[in-house]
Amino acid sequence: MQRIVCVIASSQVVEGIGLGRMAAFDEFVRARGSVLLRFAYVLTGDRGLAEDLVQNALVKAYLRWDGRAAIERPEAYVRQIIVNEFVSWWRRRSSREVVGPVPDRSDGDHAEGVTERARIRRVLSQLPRRQRAVLVLRYYEGLPDREIANLLGCAEGTVRSLATRAFSTLRSHPELGDEIERTTARREDRQ
Repeated sequence: MQRIVCVIASSQVVEGIGLGRMAAFDEFVRARGSVLLRFAYVLTGDRGLAEDLVQNALVKAYLRWDGRAAIERPEAYVRQIIVNEFVSWWRRRSSREVVGPVPDRSDGDHAEGVTERARIRRVLSQLPRRQRAVLVLRYYEGLPDREIANLLGCAEGTVRSLATRAFSTLRSHPELGDEIERTTARREDRQ
């Protein structure tokens, strides 16, 4: 990922964009690139797609790196690009690309937690992109509904509605239904 960014940065320098901007951007990618990649992986459930998503987002961010948003909150700016790209990728997908279920690769040597995470990722991958984005932003990133709404470009009520629909789908899923109900019941008992 860093090599690609440097190539992009070098070509931009040739076109007259300053070295200070390139250095600042390279430092940002070195410091936060792996975090952004993990975030994209949780959204996509696929490492290759996550890498492509982050690369595209970093290209877009670099081209606007001298802008106000990138300087004030660069990670939030790039995360918003990642979310927007993720939600709109379905429009640009090749008709030759066939999306299928994630194969179960449990070799028995892995801990139970790894298998559990793979199962959850498989089920989450079946949710519509905006619903999945809401769950990832809310529970993986810990963002409040207001920030999620800003990232997705919708109202807070829409965020709550998308989350409700996602949980309804998860509750009715044969692999997770009972587990979601148990988790919800434990949470209500604590309150």
